[in-house]
Amino acid sequence: MTTLLLAAHDGAALKDATLKALTAALAIGADIHVLVAGDGVTGAAVEAARLKGVSRVLTAEAPALGHDLAEPLAALIVSLAPAYTAVLAPSTSTFKNALPRAAALLDVMQISDITAVLAPDTFERPTYAGNAVLTVRSADPIRLVTVRTASFRATPVEDRAPAPIEVVAASADSGISTFVRDAFSTADRPELTSARVVVSGGRALGSEEQFKAILLPLADQLGAAIGASRAAVDAGYAPNDWQVGQTGKAVSPDLYIAVGISGAIQHLAGMKDSKVIVAINKDAEAPIFQVADYGLVGDLFDLVPELTKALG
Repeated sequence: MTTLLLAAHDGAALKDATLKALTAALAIGADIHVLVAGDGVTGAAVEAARLKGVSRVLTAEAPALGHDLAEPLAALIVSLAPAYTAVLAPSTSTFKNALPRAAALLDVMQISDITAVLAPDTFERPTYAGNAVLTVRSADPIRLVTVRTASFRATPVEDRAPAPIEVVAASADSGISTFVRDAFSTADRPELTSARVVVSGGRALGSEEQFKAILLPLADQLGAAIGASRAAVDAGYAPNDWQVGQTGKAVSPDLYIAVGISGAIQHLAGMKDSKVIVAINKDAEAPIFQVADYGLVGDLFDLVPELTKALG
């Protein structure tokens, strides 16, 4: 049995999501190969070669693989998959886009967003916004799995002899999709899904101006990423890429501060794996207090500035 782990990277280095997905791959107990695909991936491949449990690194480089398009990446996965019993990838937008296509081409079931590995063919994954957990056993010859990285700790890079790096041929570009341009939002703050501290705001903040005026100073003091509830995003207080929850991003920081968030089920699904949860809300009966380690009941417009001042 051999597992193929698909690496999330920026070319120069691996992303934290890869190290968390590796933890899931190690739990399967099989030999592990890592695929680093893209256009200019030398740095990430060298780092992957030093990961715990990795016996081989495969690199595939082509212009078509340089922009995370689903079609060429899925074709590459399909060409390699028959040699493996499992193909694992972190639940990033890239692999949530490509892996279902690969599964359809291989005519196998995809197992999405696993939170635990029970056996090489058996996994747990959440359903109903995390209110229930499914145990899924696959009888497919190849198991295609995405890993909810918020549920796994990162496996550190080891000081060890590197695994061999092998070049594999990229599949021919089908031309089904083409890259047009990138449109990135720039920020000085940590990436939401990998931040150690996250400060999130809800609809109770009242406006975009107050959302920024109340939360940004606190986040600055803590070196935190900014998150938001779905209600705050829908109200226009925060951009879509700040949304935490079932329809947003899943996070598991060391500290999660929920400001003016009632704790709807879909929001809890995205942050309940945080190590320490602090809730600030004037409603003492708000559901968020059921999962919070610490709670402040009161007016957020008074409490948050006081907390920010105290931290300063």
